[in-house]
Amino acid sequence: MDRFSQGLFKTRSLFWGKLAKVLGRPAIDEAIWEKIEEALMLSDMGWEVTTKLLDGLKERVAQGELNDPSLLIPALRERLMAVMGDGKGFDLRPHSKPWVIMVIGINGTGKTTTIGKLSHLYHRRGYRVLLAASDTFRAAGTEQLSLWAELSGADLVKNIPGADPASVAYDALEAAIGRGYDLLIVDTAGRLHTKVNLMEELKKIKRVLGKRLPGSPHEVLLVLDATTGQNAISQAKLFDQGVGITGLVLAKLDGTAKGGIVVAIKEKLGIPVQFVGTGEGIEDLEVFDPQEFLNALFEDVPGELRIDSNRGVS
Repeated sequence: MDRFSQGLFKTRSLFWGKLAKVLGRPAIDEAIWEKIEEALMLSDMGWEVTTKLLDGLKERVAQGELNDPSLLIPALRERLMAVMGDGKGFDLRPHSKPWVIMVIGINGTGKTTTIGKLSHLYHRRGYRVLLAASDTFRAAGTEQLSLWAELSGADLVKNIPGADPASVAYDALEAAIGRGYDLLIVDTAGRLHTKVNLMEELKKIKRVLGKRLPGSPHEVLLVLDATTGQNAISQAKLFDQGVGITGLVLAKLDGTAKGGIVVAIKEKLGIPVQFVGTGEGIEDLEVFDPQEFLNALFEDVPGELRIDSNRGVS
């Protein structure tokens, strides 16, 4: 929770800095709505989500439920909780052996770094992890993954640069099955320097894995760079249409004031954010929990305005 809170420092500072101006005003007026709108937009929740949240608050004001500016912030948090839901977070237990996770995303999002952190997360829980270096087209891609394998305590299957990515994934799955690994994490290309379409290459990897081990890959995680804001949503749509996504990893959350993109993604795509990157260290990958996210976002709210999800406004 501390790392999660620290990772949201920039977002929280901007978000709460704007919302704080709502307090102390004598009445709910147009200026208050402008401040709330500004806070939501600057945190990158997007126009559609911002409008929906504001409309809900205005409706409650019109019905007489909210008649004081101090009630708007806890009411906003309630609205955000309704959007985010109360999911329990990603289940880290492998449900079969080997459990196969395919990790996708464009170059520069922090995909390979995320794989290293994810490998460490499983390794420290006692699972045997194997990594597949199927990003064979990127210069130093295999070398980078090799370093993360060493740091995280995982083993690695690789091939020569430019080798067929699907064949590397297949060899790794054979090794995972034959040697009794608990988990196989497959790295993939984020851009190809050939005439082959990236989505077709990813589909091929997924197809090859599924033929060798029916039901795999069990998870397809898309890594998004939180600092890109709304562009992350466009990326997610394209990859989901291409190969299907079971969950998202929001990397570099600590480096942006746009953490509200988490809300926009959930509202617009319905694809769950499963992990968030909260720093550069190997342990700076957190299982995403909506309640913890909102607790961290509203951490500086005065005590009398906090909300306990089980008890309401306190």
